[in-house]
Amino acid sequence: MKKGSAGRYIFKLFLFFLYIVVMTYILFFAEGFGRSEGTLRYNFVPFREIMRYINYRDVVGDQVFALNIFGNILLFVPLGFFIPALFTGDGHYPMGAILLCFVFSSSVEIIQLYTRLGSCDVDDIILNTLGGIIGYILYRIYSVIRRGYG
Repeated sequence: MKKGSAGRYIFKLFLFFLYIVVMTYILFFAEGFGRSEGTLRYNFVPFREIMRYINYRDVVGDQVFALNIFGNILLFVPLGFFIPALFTGDGHYPMGAILLCFVFSSSVEIIQLYTRLGSCDVDDIILNTLGGIIGYILYRIYSVIRRGYG
């Protein structure tokens, strides 16, 4: 290991841990994000809720629309960035990183279904995985820039 690289890796792990703590709070406990205990809500039809939010955007409002669509994407962008940064070196395994984002998101939705915290929605898996893909792409861009200037 190069001098200082262990320290950078530990710092990345710390940031990843902090991200997971914040993500856990948002996904399971933050009432401001529509988390309510005890009500079983689920959607297993792909794109049903996405289309509902698009079609009824004027009814639900821009804030609810943005929170549901873009919030689900943005929440998983860091995961798509952290996976190759921590576990796959230069990020040469895009399908592995994407699969891990998908599995993590699916696990969250299953936990939400089982615990009745939040709602289990296949559209969240789609949006979360898209966020992971965006994060992975950002990591690859970062990696290319870093090598070009490093």
